[in-house]
Amino acid sequence: MWSYALRRLLATLPTLLAVITVCYLLLHFTPGGPFDREHRIAPEVLANLNAKYHLDEPLWKQYLLYLNSLLHGDLGASFRYADWSVNELVAKALPVSAMVGGGSLLISLFIGVALGCVAALRQNSWVDYGVMLLGSLGSAFPSFVIGPVLILVFAVWLPWLPSGGWDAFAPRYMVLPMVLLVFINVSTIGRVMRGSMIEVLGSNYIRTARAKGLPLRTLVLRHAMKPALLPVVSLVGPLAISSITSAVVTESVFSLPGLGRLIVNGAGNRDYTLVLGLVVLITVIAVLFNLLVDLSYALLDPRIRY
Repeated sequence: MWSYALRRLLATLPTLLAVITVCYLLLHFTPGGPFDREHRIAPEVLANLNAKYHLDEPLWKQYLLYLNSLLHGDLGASFRYADWSVNELVAKALPVSAMVGGGSLLISLFIGVALGCVAALRQNSWVDYGVMLLGSLGSAFPSFVIGPVLILVFAVWLPWLPSGGWDAFAPRYMVLPMVLLVFINVSTIGRVMRGSMIEVLGSNYIRTARAKGLPLRTLVLRHAMKPALLPVVSLVGPLAISSITSAVVTESVFSLPGLGRLIVNGAGNRDYTLVLGLVVLITVIAVLFNLLVDLSYALLDPRIRY
């Protein structure tokens, strides 16, 4: 398994290089620049800025300089955040997104798997219909609709929680963003877990176990749970990325100082190094989560070997 993991990591290097290259070219070929503002900058000042950030160099040389910085673990200096490097900005914003996104994902997995199992065991009951309704609502209503509704109910009508902001990981500021992400993730996980559990419960070996008189609890937890979790595990990678990075809308709605806000500000300000640094970070996280998902298959299904 370790040799397989090493091969997978080595195979992701061309993918990472391709993502960086495409993003780098798209940013530099887009009209405008990081120092284009509403008021004019003196030509001497603009020339000094371009020289400082190597923007006066040929594009191929800028690209090689950036790759050299990446190899040394340096994501570069931000063009628009004075006296801040991209490493410092990411180090400040990543814990916020990881806490909100990662915490909501763990809660979503527990609730979604439990609801999916109950719905599969009580097929065509009111519990089953409720899980399917939850899945439909989570898929039909986007986060930029659910978020303001949560603020309206729990921050305006019922002033129990703040409508947004951040205060050093205070729990009351994390409740509404995590509720939003949990609702969206549970709708997907519960629906997938339900379908997978129903399919596994109809397998031949499950019918044989039932014929031998095994209790339902043993049947589900020891024989049906692991194979039923395989489709859910496949969702963990994409859900983890969306919970941490695609929470752009969530962090914008609730004014969280996470990676989502950095992505929006970097793209709006044409901050090349900030956008590229976030792309590199997201790509690395996606690769690692997909690798962990593949490795977990062998733990859940003994027929899978690497």
